[in-house]
Formats: sequence, structure tokens, C-alpha cells
Amino acid sequence: MPRRPPFQPDKSLSRPERVLLVGVMLADSFSGSNEQRARAFQNVLDEAAELVRAGGGELVHVSTARRDRPSGALFVGTGKAEELAAEVQAHNIELAVFNHELTPTQERNLEAKLQCRVLDRVGLILAIFAQRAQSQEGRLQVELAQLTHLSGRLVRGYGHLQSQKGGIGLKGPGETQLETDRRLIAQKITTLKKRLADVRRQRATRRKARQQGSLPTFALVGYTNTGKSSLFNRLTKADVLAKDQLFATLDTTARRLYLDREHSIILTDTVGFVRDLPHRLVAAFSATLEETAQADVLLHVADVSQPDYEQRMEDVNRVLAEIGAADVPQLLLYNKIDLLPAEQQQPGILRSKSGQIAAVRLSVTQSLGLEDLRQALIEWADTHSKASGGKEAT
Repeated sequence: MPRRPPFQPDKSLSRPERVLLVGVMLADSFSGSNEQRARAFQNVLDEAAELVRAGGGELVHVSTARRDRPSGALFVGTGKAEELAAEVQAHNIELAVFNHELTPTQERNLEAKLQCRVLDRVGLILAIFAQRAQSQEGRLQVELAQLTHLSGRLVRGYGHLQSQKGGIGLKGPGETQLETDRRLIAQKITTLKKRLADVRRQRATRRKARQQGSLPTFALVGYTNTGKSSLFNRLTKADVLAKDQLFATLDTTARRLYLDREHSIILTDTVGFVRDLPHRLVAAFSATLEETAQADVLLHVADVSQPDYEQRMEDVNRVLAEIGAADVPQLLLYNKIDLLPAEQQQPGILRSKSGQIAAVRLSVTQSLGLEDLRQALIEWADTHSKASGGKEAT
């Protein structure tokens, strides 16, 4: 019998799944001194813990290890696998989450060894996306990513592969159940891609209509949970879901923002990024991320209260390059300055040597720097208007 989809909570249970988080520091994972590498590894583990909680799991225990390179069979060594099996028994673990991308073989072998369900980082992010998608487009994109991820893992959970299905039009003696499921998934993926192509055409039509209005488009981008949606709501008086959790927003929202009597822009809120975002997720969300690549200006929101915020900004820029948005001008927004030491909480505009506004320091929750941001948006809108040779509509 096929195993149930990963991380789909049983509605009959009143409690979350008990989760073991496994993190492995590989030799080439981080650079710098030993202290810097240890700090970076801890930051990655902290983020993985937040992902587990965002998925609705109860993080019971965290286990770490060091390896030069992953084991082909278990990702970890046999000794560590036995240690994990003991921890599963000791803590009544129901789900082991590896903060890495596992091969289907590794995932299957680990489940046999640990005697509990195993989920890798990609599967965990997909589970969160499935919970958070609200619009039809978002659900289509999540389903496409889930099926693409599942297609290589169908070998798990089947003990009846000797069963054959014959019939008219079927080649040879018939199909195994596994082959049937793979074929059905491939057909479903094709259907979803066609439906998303229709979505992409609809988006292009709406985008063309906005562009004909001569209003520049500013897209909020950034790492997940940096305050993009909170800023969007504050500026546009919208009601986009904004929570202190990873991937609270998956669906793109666009609003007209009146800056003053002479300036208006289109402001869009998009899905947050995360480090090591799998390529298949980027591909599945191409219809949504296309809005980012087509924007006139990117408002790159960074949570400066995080010690590794610069690394997170690099992770975002890496994804932006992957979706063709590397050359779109960026205005940096350093958010959550209220969480910094008192002497570093000054809001305001930061300019480049040429005098152009390069960044704005602000705090959405404490209403710090919001007027500075409006002034920065007006200047950038003027710059765009002059560069495009047109007159901005009011």
C-alpha cells in the first residue's frame, strides 16, 4: 500500500507530530574560521527548527554530526544512524527531519533504519507551502512541486510490485503498480504545467495593462520572515497575512500606492526566499516569481537583527539571478532596527557616493523610518520616470 504523503497531519490527532531534527556539518558547507563555521552552522540549524515549527511539528530533539561528505546509503555514517535510531526510540519520535536534500535511496534506507518517517529539507518546505497556499495559482504551483518531488520517490512503500495490470493498449504483459502511478503522475504534471501556462498568460495581460498606465512597479523581495508583508500592509492599507513565521505569504499581491499628489507606484508583495531553495521549487513558482523579474525596482527587505542577514541577502540575490532578476535595480530596506542595540536604532536614508539613495533603515512595527521610505520611493520613481522618458501618471 502506498505510504501517505509526507507531513500531512492526521486530523484525528489532537497533538503535533514529535520531530527529531538532524543537521550534518559537511567539510565544504561553510567557509571561514572554525568559530565562524560553527556559528553559521548553528544559524542554519535555528532556521531548520523554525521550519519544523512552521510545518506544525513539535521539535523534541536536535542531533548533529560532522562528515567530510555524505554517505551514499544513509547520508550519515552507520554509527550515527544507529545513534539516531536509539534517539527515535528514547524520545518517541514520529518524524525525522534531515536539514539536507536526501536522495530517494537515502530516505528509504533511513526509514528502514530509524523505524519512523523521514523527511528531507525539500519535503519539509513543500509541506509548509501546501499548508500556506491560498489562491488557486498558489495551490497549482505547490501541487506541481510536490508531484515533481514525489515522482523520484515512488519506489518507497510498495511491497506489491509483482502485481501486474494488463489490458488493451498496454505494452507487453502489463504494468506494475509503480509504473502505473509514475505514468499518472507524469500526466498530472503535464496538466498542471498547461494550467500554469494559462496563469502566466493572464499575468502577462494584467502586467501589460499596468504598464500602459505608466506606473512603475516596485516589488518587495527578501528572505522569508523579514517583514515584507507587514511593510506592504502598512504602506497600502492591505490585509495580506503577516505573521512572525517562515513562508507566511506565498501568493503575490499587487496594490497601487499613492506616495504624494504627484507620485504613484504599483507595489507587489512576493513569496519570501530561503537558503538552498531547491531549483524545482523555483521552477514551480516561476509564474509568481515572474512578477519579480518584470519589476522596475526591487525593494530588498533585510532583517538586520539577524546576525547572518548579509548571508541571507546573498542567498536572495542568488535566487534573483536564477529567475532572471539580477539586473533589476535594488533599493535596500534594513528592517527591524528596533531589535538592535540602542546606539544602532537610528532610522534614515543612506546614500551612495554619487548621492543616490541606496538604502533606508526602518522598523515597520515601531513606525520608524517610514517617512524616509516614502521619500526614497518618490526619488526612485522620479529616476525611473526620467530614465523611461515618460511622464508618470497621477
